[in-house]
Parts: sequence; C-alpha cells; structure tokens
Amino acid sequence: MTAKLRRPDSACKRSVTARARGGPIVRREALLTISLAEHIMGMPARALHRPWAEDEFYAARDTAPPGERWELVDGDVLVTPSPHWMHQRIVVRLTVLLDAYVRANALGELFSSPLDVKLEPGLVLQPDLLVVPPGEIRRRSDIVRHLLLAVEIVWPSSARHDRVTKRPRYQRNRVPEYWIVDDASQTIERWTPDDERPELVAERVVWHPAGAAEPFALDLVQFFADVAAEDGPG
Repeated sequence: MTAKLRRPDSACKRSVTARARGGPIVRREALLTISLAEHIMGMPARALHRPWAEDEFYAARDTAPPGERWELVDGDVLVTPSPHWMHQRIVVRLTVLLDAYVRANALGELFSSPLDVKLEPGLVLQPDLLVVPPGEIRRRSDIVRHLLLAVEIVWPSSARHDRVTKRPRYQRNRVPEYWIVDDASQTIERWTPDDERPELVAERVVWHPAGAAEPFALDLVQFFADVAAEDGPG
C-alpha cells in the first residue's frame, strides 16, 4: 500500500470529562482542545493521507487485517483498530435498548458496524450503531444511503475522527441525529444538522423521532454504572 501515514495533529477536540456537581444536566458546550488524546489507550486511529478513489478504497479494504474499520472521508482513508471490550459492551447494551424501541415504533431497523453508509460520493462511513428508515434496505445492495440516527462510541483512539472529521459530514448530509457516546465523561454529545455546538447530555437522553408514538428515554447515570461493572480484579 503506497499511502502515507498522517500523524495526528498536536491538538484535537473533546467534550468535558466530568459533570459539574449541582450543574445543569443538559448543556451546550464548546469542545475543548487537548493534545495526544488519541494516544491514551491502544493504537491511534490513523489517516492514510492522499486522494483515494472509491474503487481503490474498496480494493485496499478487502485485503486489510481482520478487525480494522476502514472509512473514506473526502479522499482520506480512516483506519480504526479493533476496539476495547468496554467499547463493545456499550455497543451491545445500546443495541438491545435501541432495537426494542425502533421495532416497537416501526421506525425501520437498527444495525451495528461494520455496515457501509454512503451519504454522498467519496464518503463511506461505518458508525458503531445506525438506525435506517423503512424502505432503505435492498437485498441486492450492501450500502445504506439514509439514516435516522448515527451513534459512535468515542474512544481515545477514535476521538478526533468521530468529533472533528466525521461529525460535520453527518451534519451536512442532514442526518437528523448524531450521538457521540463518551464513557470517560459519562455523557452523550448530541448533534443535529444545524448545531454549532453539541447538546451535552449528562443524566437522561430523550429521543423522539418523527412517527414514533413515544420517545426513547435512557437514564445515563444508571447506564454507565451498569457498563462499568467488572467481572473480576485486574
């Protein structure tokens, strides 16, 4: 592969890392800049930096090591390593909760990564979780082109790409909601297409998409307490 590795910039963006005691439970926050956030745990997500055509991208991805997630954003290839077990636990728990709600309200279908989302030419994304509206799935196509909700479980290895690289692309393609679930701060950053700053939800997230008889509500304090439980020492 002739692509060149682009090292992460010295500054990237993240949400606050703790909730203020007695403060509001939902806030609009400017994202803070930090250095080397992507190197805190595990291998960093990396960008293969040169203009990539879609056919090149698909051919290279087909020969990549198992466990890597490949995405194409404006000609750059983003490669994310295999995730931590905590990341996967959050994905599974959210899948169970959201799937029951989506099915009960006939909103479409919930999927988990890897599944290609192609919102525009030259853009191939694989959010951790995605809700696809009714009528979007075709037996002869393995690509999704419309979303009701995209969810990323942010990790130090992927923080920059989730917040800075991919988030504006979801917004410009009018994805109704984009959630960044942050285990470190125990919050969800909630973005809609016209937001300049996220809604930072710390205690209870409520999602009421068009056509749903009732809203989806999740107690974040209890949710993060449950997923943080360990099986044993170490």
